[in-house]
Amino acid sequence: MVVEAIRLADSEGVDGLTMRRLAGALDAGAMSLYHYVGSKDDLLDAMIDVVFDEIELPTAETDWQSAMRGRAASARKVLARHPWAITLMESRTSPGPANLRHHEAVTACLRRAGFSVLMATHANWLLDSYVYGFALQESSLPFDTVDEFAHMAEDVYLPQLPPDEFPYLNESAAALAAAGFDPVEHFIFGLDLVLAALEPLRDSA
Repeated sequence: MVVEAIRLADSEGVDGLTMRRLAGALDAGAMSLYHYVGSKDDLLDAMIDVVFDEIELPTAETDWQSAMRGRAASARKVLARHPWAITLMESRTSPGPANLRHHEAVTACLRRAGFSVLMATHANWLLDSYVYGFALQESSLPFDTVDEFAHMAEDVYLPQLPPDEFPYLNESAAALAAAGFDPVEHFIFGLDLVLAALEPLRDSA
């Protein structure tokens, strides 16, 4: 049932997901679903728990920056598959086991790295805000691949950017398209800046 609910949310968005719609997809009666979940909120808790379970946990076998970089990159990929989940990831008041394991592993990674309780909390919120914010922005972009970005830059944006009026925007669009720029590079660039800024805060109170 949860797997089908996620499939529907992936294809149609979570706003249109109702117990009746899910029951129809499962060829079951809507009331029968309440034998498994007490409410739609319970269903959303279970769906978000599956999403958390798909995200790579930070490992203790490497340095904290590499561990958090891997976790952030994994979260971005997972949220690209499940964009409906972005705004729900931190909204659950009854988190499931995968959700709790994820937050425990992130906190443990930061605490073992020497961050105080307060600084670990700051770091966790900052990293999550960056990842979720990037994922939300990425989900609204009008292209999905490097080739599609190049096409948009050359055939859609450039004609709207006469160089005499918008010289820097024209220059940027032309240069990025010619270089085969991958917008994912934005994510890595920003993530590395965040991690570098956090590094000096270790061992501080």
